[in-house]
Amino acid sequence: MLEIIYEDENLIAINKPHGLLVHQSSIARDATEFALQMLRDQVSKHVSPVHRLDRKTGGILLFAFDKPSEIAMHQQFMNTETDKKYLAILRGFAPDSMDIDYPLAKENGTIQEAFTSFKTLQRAEIDIPFGKHPTSRYSLVEAMPKTGRMHQLRRHFSHILHPIIGDRTHGCNKQNKFFLEQWNMSTMLLHASELSFTHPITAEKIHLKANLHDEFKRVMQFMNIII
Repeated sequence: MLEIIYEDENLIAINKPHGLLVHQSSIARDATEFALQMLRDQVSKHVSPVHRLDRKTGGILLFAFDKPSEIAMHQQFMNTETDKKYLAILRGFAPDSMDIDYPLAKENGTIQEAFTSFKTLQRAEIDIPFGKHPTSRYSLVEAMPKTGRMHQLRRHFSHILHPIIGDRTHGCNKQNKFFLEQWNMSTMLLHASELSFTHPITAEKIHLKANLHDEFKRVMQFMNIII
């Protein structure tokens, strides 16, 4: 059963597990379960996603029950009228705070503006050597993307040389292998924690929060990170 964190006549939001695709895709033919079908079967109603999360990203995923709500919410996301917050664990000691203003290319080569702000919530140092370093260093950050480009956070953190742990496409393969061998952990440590938007029908201000999933919390525990 999917964890439902918000529901009314027009909208429903779940706390998507890491590793679950939003809907069927030719890119991931190995997948047999999808959030869209699972939620539809769970609530016995038609649902449509109004934004997307990567397969390996956990957290808030919002759906609409009706077409007017779907269109209105699509517009809010496109116009960057929503506020999103993510939690991520990065390689190394990240700056206390930073604005990343770094354009990103689409698959067709088109360059798009992309802007992310983040602040470091806590740093962790594990007494296990990594490469040439005597210890292993990490940072828990809260990221606020102002735009919604594909893989924006993953690409932005890679750009500043603090990739997200578990990101196989844009991350550090040595760190990912280290986490798999040391702690049997292959989850990408990126979580959509908060979402604020204007309700498309009532105009009410809605603020949603999603708790971290167990694997993310397990990593925080052995890193001795408490928030």
